This record gives sequence, C-alpha cells and structure tokens, in this order.
Amino acid sequence: MIYYLASIFQQYFGPLRLFQSNTVLIIVGLFTAFLCTMIFLPRFFSKLPRDRGKEFSVGGAASAGKPTGAGVVFITLYVIVLLLLTPMNNSQLAVLLLTWIVMLTGYLDDKSVTPWGELKKGLLDFVLSLITAFVLYYMREPIFWVPFISKTFTIHPALFISITTVILWISINTTNCTDGVDGLSGTLVLVALISMGTLFYFVQGHREISQYLLVPHMRDGAQWGIMTFTLSGCLMAYLWYNAYPSRVLMGDAGSRALGFFLGVAVMVSGNPFLLIMTSTMILVNGGTGLVKVALLRFFKIRIFSNVQFPLHDHMRKKRNWSPTQVLIKFTIMQILISLATIGIFFKIR
Repeated sequence: MIYYLASIFQQYFGPLRLFQSNTVLIIVGLFTAFLCTMIFLPRFFSKLPRDRGKEFSVGGAASAGKPTGAGVVFITLYVIVLLLLTPMNNSQLAVLLLTWIVMLTGYLDDKSVTPWGELKKGLLDFVLSLITAFVLYYMREPIFWVPFISKTFTIHPALFISITTVILWISINTTNCTDGVDGLSGTLVLVALISMGTLFYFVQGHREISQYLLVPHMRDGAQWGIMTFTLSGCLMAYLWYNAYPSRVLMGDAGSRALGFFLGVAVMVSGNPFLLIMTSTMILVNGGTGLVKVALLRFFKIRIFSNVQFPLHDHMRKKRNWSPTQVLIKFTIMQILISLATIGIFFKIR
C-alpha cells in the first residue's frame, strides 16, 4: 500500500520516492516488523494458551504453564506489515495467505485441550503442502538449478509437485520438532531466513550477479527478499522474549508457519538442495527422529537405539549440555554449514 501511495504522492513530497526502493523497503519492513512484535507480543501473553509441558522432553516440565502459540501474534503482524509496505504478485500473496493458514492449524492445536494426533497433523501438513505445490507450479516457472551443473532444467509437473510437497512437509515437521529448547528453533530459522533473504536480494534478484554465478535470475527476487527479511524482524523480536529462560513459546503456530515459509523460500529459489544450506541442523535435529520413528512404526526397523531424538534432548541428557550450550553450538554448526554450502553451490558449477 505504502509503495503505491508513494508512487502517487512523491510528486508532492519528494522523499516519498524512497518507499519505492527495495533496499529501503527491506530495512523498513524488518524494523517495522521487529518493533510491532516487540510492542504487541507481550500484550497477548495473558491471552495465549498455556503450554502443557512435554512429557518425554528433557526439561519439558519447565515449559508447562508458559504462554504458547505466540506464532499467532507475530505471523499475523508479519502479514499486516507486508500488506501495508510491500508490492506483491499473485504467487507471493498466495504464499502469504497459506503461511497464515498453516499458522492457524498450529494455533488450533496449541489451544486444544487434547493435543492433536500425529496422523491428523501429518495429513493437514500434506494437504497444505500439496496445495502450495500446485500454487507454485501454476504461478511460477517450474525451473530447477542444481549444484555442480551450470544448466537449468524445466521440471515435469508431476515431479515438481511431488518434490515441492515433500520439501514443504519435511520443512514444517523438522522445524516443529526442533522447537524444544529456548531460542533454538527460532535462531536456526533466523539464520536460514537471513541466508535466503541475502540470496534473493543480492544474488538471484540481481541480474548481473546471477548471470556471473550462472544461476537463474528472479525478476521478483527483491520482493521475496523483502518478505524474508520482514519475517526475520518478527522472529528477532520473538527471540527477545524467548531467550533462556523464556517468557513465551512460539508453539506449533510459530514453528509450523516458519518451517512452511522456509520450505517455500527454498522451492522459489529453484534449488531444492538449498534446504541443506538453510536447514542442515534442523534436519539432523528433528528429521532423523522422524526417520527413526517411521522405520520402527512401519517397518519394525530399529536404528539409533542409543540416541534420543530430537537430538537436542540427547545432548542435554547424555552430554549434559545446558540449553545455552545447545543453542550456541547448534547455531555455530549451522552457520559453518551455510557458509560452506554457499561456496560450493555457487562457485563449483
């Protein structure tokens, strides 16, 4: 809205033209989202549902009674800020709406007296991921680029939809599983969002740089950068209150929406392997546990019998890591992995 108003009224007040700059919109979006979340989130602490505690989680009892489901606040603020500040095309508006819907399903679980079952949540994730896959296919050009190869590939509809659905489902659930230590999931997602925002704005959104690095140019890369950095602003403010010892928890409302958006960002970039750059520690921490449970439940195959999952619980129980040690060490490892994969994916082609 402000972008279009600036284009109309800049002839009367010259400085308004700044709001047509993508760089300015990134800065304004990030800081506006941060400040709005900082101001409004505490006002909803008393209105949010209370955490039930995690029966099998290390230190899970400590979270019992804390306000949870904070994602309903900061994701809603994120949507409002974007609608006020940023010009968006149809695919971006659709993703914004679907992110809010994914958040809503998580919030309904957070506030439910009886926790939703794994099957119910898994099916909801699958349906929403499938819908999003169709949206991305029909609203964007289905082109992939992969590490070590300079060519791009036009993907068959069935393959594109299948890969996108799987990536989104995995991203939602592994991010959700990682939300068990104060600040951990939010910080890892923040690293991922900053990585993707930088890629969108400075690499794929920049014609000369994308051509130099032999990656597809995204005409709307800057807009995706604005969306990503604005969500980072909301997440930074949430982490302000979620730092150990936390005052509020994001709940499924936050973790599921963040995982969903992160998966969408990876698929929009055109390279599914970027999930390694953004989410290796999330995948290792939460994804290996999902694999372990699936193999045991459906195939009666037992693996990692001496390892407790999510992995952050194993580190706290078996290695006696404190919550702060888990957060810092996991974050350091993710930053190192992100930097290494950036160098490998973008230069060895």
